[in-house]
Amino acid sequence: MSLTARIGELSPYLRLLRPELYYMDLTLPASSAILASYLVTGGLPELLPFLIAVIGGFAAITSSYVFNDCCDIDIDTINLPGRPLPSSKVSKNSALIYTVFLLVIAGVAATYLNPESLATLIIAAAVITIYSIFAKRNTFLSFLPVGISYGLVPVGVWLAFDPAGLLKGSDGVILPLPAICFGLMICVTDWAFTLGGVSRDVEGDRLKGAPTMPVTFGIPFTARFVTFWWIVGVIASLIIGWSAHLGPVYFAGALTSGLWMLTQCLDFIKHPTPDRGGKLFLNGSNYRAIMFGSMIFDVILCIYVGSYTSILW
Repeated sequence: MSLTARIGELSPYLRLLRPELYYMDLTLPASSAILASYLVTGGLPELLPFLIAVIGGFAAITSSYVFNDCCDIDIDTINLPGRPLPSSKVSKNSALIYTVFLLVIAGVAATYLNPESLATLIIAAAVITIYSIFAKRNTFLSFLPVGISYGLVPVGVWLAFDPAGLLKGSDGVILPLPAICFGLMICVTDWAFTLGGVSRDVEGDRLKGAPTMPVTFGIPFTARFVTFWWIVGVIASLIIGWSAHLGPVYFAGALTSGLWMLTQCLDFIKHPTPDRGGKLFLNGSNYRAIMFGSMIFDVILCIYVGSYTSILW
């Protein structure tokens, strides 16, 4: 059975959370928490705070998906009519309540972990709301707030395990270099990730007057723009490993998956079609999920295999 068919069998409320992106959206907060804890304590995070951070981060990310679907029902009716809202399997009011429910989960988790994480969540939620309500219908730069909001996710999780000292605790450093690089890497790759999906949706955006980059400048230009930011993102992923002194497993995973991702970008440049943009969107999810998974496995080796880090450092 294909992935599309399996997703179609899920509850519409689970489908609103983008099941095709679950692995990426769970491993992002997980890898952020594990790397932060390792650099601060030399070990893995405690189980309860870790689970709360992963659930809270996942809820924060997916709440933005549901809210965006509420704002894009007219566009999705053209581009993705099978989604729960345009197909009337979920009402807009129910989806808005679902958005608030997910945000409450994220807010409770952030409050429990660190008020600084809550402040980051509030900023990220405000930024993504600007995208969904205003930016997408008014500017070709609408991808910018999406990346900023998503890039704040690892920062918010990081602060739960390594407080900046502004509201709780202090180690004299607001954010260490690996955390800054992590946030920036997610930000720029999400610009590229989002524009892949927007290229898929160009027909509905054009008909409904949303001046996205593919509508305004065309998919061929967007493909080259996307490729530039994926290149920057792959380089940033290597800087994360260097700044955190991670081991060969991380570098092998990040570099191999990164180079594979860039080959997908080159194919998008050669075939700048809405369908290829949609495939690149999923390619981007898989790449980042592999990178996050490599980071988690590498940190575990750093902690439990004494001679592992000396291979590179």
